[in-house]
Amino acid sequence: MASRKEGTGSATTSSSSTTGAAGKGKGKGGSGDSAVKQVQIDGLVSGDPSLQAHVGSVVPSPVPPERFPAASHLGLVVLKIIKHYQEEGQGTEVVQGVLLGLVVEDRLEITNCFPFPQHTEDDADFDEVQYQMEMMRSLRHVNIDHLHVGWYQSTYYGSFVTRALLDSQFSYQHAIEESVVLIYDPIKTAQGSLSLKAYRLTPKLMEVCKEKDFSPEALKKGSITFEHMFEEVPIVIKNSHLINVLMWELEKKSAVADKHELLSLASSNHLGKNLQLLMDRVDEMSQDIVKYNTYMRNTSKQQQQKHQYQQRRQQENMQRQSRGEPPLPEEDLSKLFKPLQPPARMESLLIAGQINTYCQNIKEFTAQNLGKLFMAQALQEYNN
Repeated sequence: MASRKEGTGSATTSSSSTTGAAGKGKGKGGSGDSAVKQVQIDGLVSGDPSLQAHVGSVVPSPVPPERFPAASHLGLVVLKIIKHYQEEGQGTEVVQGVLLGLVVEDRLEITNCFPFPQHTEDDADFDEVQYQMEMMRSLRHVNIDHLHVGWYQSTYYGSFVTRALLDSQFSYQHAIEESVVLIYDPIKTAQGSLSLKAYRLTPKLMEVCKEKDFSPEALKKGSITFEHMFEEVPIVIKNSHLINVLMWELEKKSAVADKHELLSLASSNHLGKNLQLLMDRVDEMSQDIVKYNTYMRNTSKQQQQKHQYQQRRQQENMQRQSRGEPPLPEEDLSKLFKPLQPPARMESLLIAGQINTYCQNIKEFTAQNLGKLFMAQALQEYNN
């Protein structure tokens, strides 16, 4: 998993091999803001029948070129990610892998990928970094793009805003500026719409992560909120004309699925699961708020004690001065009153970001259900 070692090891080891591609983006975007504005994915269609159900979803929504001139994916990459999850992903367990491609002007083209192998703690001899280097070396020998441009990860009901993902993406993006992380949601994809999003850390958050100071003062100084932690990069999925023809042929030959379930007015457990996960995150946020309030009360109490001590000290010195005695020597208050350690606020930001993700998922799901209900009401009124 990239959250363990891949984020640091793979990004660092492959930074030298990606100098040519990454340098193009850095020349335009500078050190704080990458020139990549769009991700493009190109590729081929796999012959696996279990994946053909997703092929029809690999159609990008129109993106205004004047706003996002930059990122794209290939169908091969999308199908490999889907196949990887189908073969190794189970329930809440996520699958991860490496993205390969190149930077063309202000567009990051992802042309291939390979998965991280599943292994247990007993496989002590397995070297993940060496495995990635061997894979990229093998792809280079067969004339396939082998430059490291990021990584991908599956998610369970949109639960991907974690500290592990933040640390891994920071390691990738710090070594290779144009790196992105692709988040694939298999549960939402199984409901009929491909859910694949590309994210990067914002320049402000990159600066805070470099300093490794997540105190409330540092986050406030950097104007870091949960809305400004990740920036989504638009995705454009492209296939060659021959592949598009093949997809039409496969669609004609495939059996017609029963589509009446799309008009079902019953809510699936998707909404209930999102609400349950949302409540769990709200509970975590409430506990974190209690910890912060406790810290603020203790800090205020300590300040009052310090002020009272200074007043007593001042009165005692005045009495000694009236008696003709020398005043007491000054003492270091930081030794008497040790400053309290403030709780790290990064976890709170991540929880707030995850809550926001759950709310967006619930909003999309309920909007679809309300549309079906209004349509059913209109049909019923028409029939009556």
